[in-house]
Amino acid sequence: MSPRHILILGGTTEARELAAVLAARPGVRVTTSLAGRVSRPGAVDGDVRIGGFGGAEGLADWLRAEHVDFLVDATHPFAESITANAARAARSAVVPALVLRRPGWHPGPGDRRHDVASLDEAAALLPSLGRRVFLTTGRLGLAAFAHLSDLHFVARSVEPPEPPMPAHTEVLLARGPFTPSGESALLRDHRIDVLVTKDSGGTATSAKLTAARSLALPVVVVRRPPLPEGVDAVRDVAGVLERLGLSGG
Repeated sequence: MSPRHILILGGTTEARELAAVLAARPGVRVTTSLAGRVSRPGAVDGDVRIGGFGGAEGLADWLRAEHVDFLVDATHPFAESITANAARAARSAVVPALVLRRPGWHPGPGDRRHDVASLDEAAALLPSLGRRVFLTTGRLGLAAFAHLSDLHFVARSVEPPEPPMPAHTEVLLARGPFTPSGESALLRDHRIDVLVTKDSGGTATSAKLTAARSLALPVVVVRRPPLPEGVDAVRDVAGVLERLGLSGG
């Protein structure tokens, strides 16, 4: 029997795609939970819930109360605490769970890529790579670079970044998808020496890597946090549907 109620922990393109597919299936109720950190989230099919659950225990209680049959964690690859809480909640409530995680970015020919484990490690590396930095690590990541007063930062995010931030910071508010030509123009116009990003994966924001490669710029990539032990993951919506027994029709 197909799952009756599916909860998606959302906020990503893949989460919206999955919700659209499931909402169109007869006999399936889909609820997408959004953390509420973005003021204008994109339209989502099915039921939508805004706000946190109160940690793993609160999520487990919600899974039981709402008779959830399957949990899909389709949050951002760097939403480490949410993923950990989802795994604990699913075990506690005895609800099958799956992580939908798009593949990360792999180095291409000619890339000047520097993989690091954290934003702090990225900050420590920057002075040896350039003076003008294009920073695309999200609105909550600027504090790690705040002490680098000798560097100039161009920081792009969907929402205004939160302080503290470097003294010399220019903020660009924009939402992908972006194009290689547009990203190349941005890098040239701002005289960027080095790009810093998280390994978010996907195509919506990968154009900056293509642009940096074409301009022979170094790129500092923060590696993804590992998934919790025992958590099962698939790479796309088709993989989720297959696991749910909904891949046909």
